[in-house]
Amino acid sequence: MTRKRNNPETIAIHGGDYKSDPATNAVAVPIYRTTSYQFNNTEHAANLFALKEFGNIYTRIMNPTNDVLEKRVAALEGGLSCVTVSSGQTASTFAVLNVAQAGDNIVSSTDLYGGTVSLFTHTLSKLGIEIRYADPSNPENFEKLIDDKTRAFYGETLPNPYLRVFPIKEVSDIGRKYNIPLIMDNTAAPVICRPIEHGAAVVIHSLTKYIGGHGTAVAGSIVDGGNFDWTADPKRQPLFNEPDNSYGGVIWGKAVPELTGANVPFAVRARVCLLRDLGSALAPDNAFAIIQGLETVALRMRQHCANAEYAVDFLKKHKEVTKVIYSTEHDKPIADRAKKYLNGGNGPMIGIELKGGIEAGKKFIESLKMFYHVANIGDARSLAIHPASTTHSQLNEKELAASGVTQSYVRLCIGIEHIDDIIEDLDQALNKSSKGNLKAVS
Repeated sequence: MTRKRNNPETIAIHGGDYKSDPATNAVAVPIYRTTSYQFNNTEHAANLFALKEFGNIYTRIMNPTNDVLEKRVAALEGGLSCVTVSSGQTASTFAVLNVAQAGDNIVSSTDLYGGTVSLFTHTLSKLGIEIRYADPSNPENFEKLIDDKTRAFYGETLPNPYLRVFPIKEVSDIGRKYNIPLIMDNTAAPVICRPIEHGAAVVIHSLTKYIGGHGTAVAGSIVDGGNFDWTADPKRQPLFNEPDNSYGGVIWGKAVPELTGANVPFAVRARVCLLRDLGSALAPDNAFAIIQGLETVALRMRQHCANAEYAVDFLKKHKEVTKVIYSTEHDKPIADRAKKYLNGGNGPMIGIELKGGIEAGKKFIESLKMFYHVANIGDARSLAIHPASTTHSQLNEKELAASGVTQSYVRLCIGIEHIDDIIEDLDQALNKSSKGNLKAVS
């Protein structure tokens, strides 16, 4: 009897039961750089296109390299099925488009990555999907915004830059009273949080970040938890209960469990409708690169979080730092959510505000020697950026305040280098931040 593998260190390497390539016995996952797949006969081809059986049709929809990655990410999150896409931004977009259409709305946390705010507020609104924002400091704020057209709740586990851990179970429990699924972006907290265990129905990732870890490939994923009843209230979830004419009138909420034996209509619809029609496919080369990072994500997250804890202690005592923003540095009950939802570390990201304001922040950034000044998060190397002038620069003052960004805020992504070298670089840059002037960050 094979022991069920629940440990992330093992799942990341062996998840999906891939052992070797059946054609060559190669241990490494091959890159299947192909667009198409040979059908066995006309009946086989017809069955695939009619969804009477599942298999490879075209790499825009599925690919054997991607399949290994999908199975491992699903297992890592404790879900039943995963769809990989071209980026984390695509994952966010697809997650909403898979439940909502023109005239519908979703209720989202105010604590979001700036690019997601722009996607929701400006792009999806042009498609007729309304995004209503709820402050997650009080989970009941989500319930207040529900109406008959509300299709989903949306939140980030460890949102940057606010770094307030999202109340996953509280919001999920509210949603399930109304048959509203909770979609969680777990990009910043793989391994240390498993939102599905706390009631989330769908988990998305920018695999580019901590799961990849090397900053060499862009990718996203959507995990179907298999724990949500999409047919319990047909009026609440019409896309899963009304005939889809693009597939001969199939009703996804009923057909997928009957065909697959698994409650994964969200994943299947995202794959065969959105990937088919919008084409935001993950290239197998990028899937291969993400698999390399995935194998060590559990070890890296342990080191990221341990280093961040040391850095927080150092920064809280530094004379040039007026405020430290971290998952455990908020007032109760928000700080308590880190203990409730994070396991094995309180997160790898830190926010700081400096005594000298925006100019001190810019000089601090330019004085760093080891930290990289990049827009990404989640690399093995330590990173720093000034969000108000970069990642969140498209937001107005009201949106900046809602997301937790001030003009003097600096975001630090603590890497896996030796902690002494991290502290040394922070210290010398902070000491220079109050002296003289350097040119502004472009």
